[in-house]
Amino acid sequence: MGYDIQRSSVFAPRGVVATSQGLAAGAGLAVLRRGGNAIDAAIATAVALTVVQPGSNDIGGDLFALVWDGERLHGLNASGRSPALLTRDLVLDRGASASDGLGGDQGEAGVAMPARGWLPVTVPGVPGGWRDLHARFGSLPFAELFADAIAYAEHGYPVSPRVAAGWRVAAERVFRGLDGPEFAEWGRVFTVGGRAPRAGERWRNRDAANTLRLIAGTNGDDFYRGAIADAIVTHAERTGGLLRAADLAAHESLWVEPISVSYRGHEVWELPPNGQGIAALIALGVLDGYEESSLHERIEAIKLGFADAHAFVGDPAAGGPVRELLDPAYLAGRRALIGGTAGRYGAGEPARGGTVYLCTADPAGRMVSLIQSNYMGFGSYVVPPGTGFGLQDRGAGFVLADGHPNVVGPGKRPFHTIIPAFLTRGGEPVGPFGVMGGHMQPQGHVQVVLSTVDGRLDPQAALDRPRWYWHRGLDVLVEPGLAGEVDGLRRRGHAVSVAAEPDAFGMGQAIWRTPAGYVAGSEPRADGSAMGY
Repeated sequence: MGYDIQRSSVFAPRGVVATSQGLAAGAGLAVLRRGGNAIDAAIATAVALTVVQPGSNDIGGDLFALVWDGERLHGLNASGRSPALLTRDLVLDRGASASDGLGGDQGEAGVAMPARGWLPVTVPGVPGGWRDLHARFGSLPFAELFADAIAYAEHGYPVSPRVAAGWRVAAERVFRGLDGPEFAEWGRVFTVGGRAPRAGERWRNRDAANTLRLIAGTNGDDFYRGAIADAIVTHAERTGGLLRAADLAAHESLWVEPISVSYRGHEVWELPPNGQGIAALIALGVLDGYEESSLHERIEAIKLGFADAHAFVGDPAAGGPVRELLDPAYLAGRRALIGGTAGRYGAGEPARGGTVYLCTADPAGRMVSLIQSNYMGFGSYVVPPGTGFGLQDRGAGFVLADGHPNVVGPGKRPFHTIIPAFLTRGGEPVGPFGVMGGHMQPQGHVQVVLSTVDGRLDPQAALDRPRWYWHRGLDVLVEPGLAGEVDGLRRRGHAVSVAAEPDAFGMGQAIWRTPAGYVAGSEPRADGSAMGY
């Protein structure tokens, strides 16, 4: 690998939780030990993550989940819509931003939605997602699942090293460059005398504790129709935001049918758009046609997946090709485009018709794959006074190209990067997995599946393997463990660099079911762990 970050897999006979921060994993495991099921544990873990890893997710973010109920797979899209007042003309009038930091075709657009302030703020779906998961599958009382998170927010906890490093970047490089009354509360809540909390330093957020109590005590309703909603709307009206009470009150999650492709006798499952999971499925469908794929072919396959995802994915209400993009004949045609050198690909023509990830499993065979995020670092850096949480900047996922299915507009769900995944074999569950990290996520999913199915590795070994990351054009970044592949890739036309740090390569978790229980792995590039009993 080059970073010396290998770990051992966790084997457990009854249940397991895996996520990117150890205290949050402990919160989920405590729920399992008290008799809660995998869904209860996932919610408890997710709530705790908003407190102990706030630079990657927050109460004001979005959520997606896949739930294996013991017999079949269910999908939840708990992403929020844009404000009714948001229009393309308004964004262009207030000023778009450069798109250099985005991946694939989104980065080639030249201009993009701004990433900070009120314009990219959409209705947060996280509280509603917790509520809806619990209403359908939960077993313990909803409020009980908030206990550890509230305690950490109220009394504090020592900040973990990787979280502290990201927090420092946010405070020193991003927040210091923001100017406006909408940003003032972020500095009060998320800095200590103007700086980020250091690794090992105790940090608390009593406003967030109060917000979580309100959500727990009202089954989430206060966030959309009560005091929390009032705080969001008041701050928006006073500082130039577009969210209004009607936007929040109208929010609802979507229960959706997961989508899949076959790969080497397994089925890989993702959620349908507005997420980018279809990019991973297209890539795997392309690679399934090779007897044995090379690293060059894997990079080209993910380019093809992103080309289609960035062209066709938008608000699910608008429709768009999904099954058509996964049709074997269509995938064969896309595969035929891959040659011996690095390419640049446009979208095909199908027939028409900053993030945290966690997974849990319980003794009854129920399993959850869940991801939630406030998007880029701390999201919009807008914190409604008195609430203790930041609002996401998911609207930055919209595009400004008129006529595009993902063009910015009122009441729309934007293109989403966060995607939970699940693996089955012959319809029987193997387990949940996911890799957080923006544009890296579909690429991480592909690499975990290849390591598991082709490499026959257990979850931890699959997560430990060195990764590659395609940004856009011909640019490819690899970890030091793949340095031996660099010359060969360059001869094929790839512009390859070897990374000194693991930041670009995402953070994953995975749990596989075994005859004896479960085996789990947790991302070695993060602070987290897998815990079982």
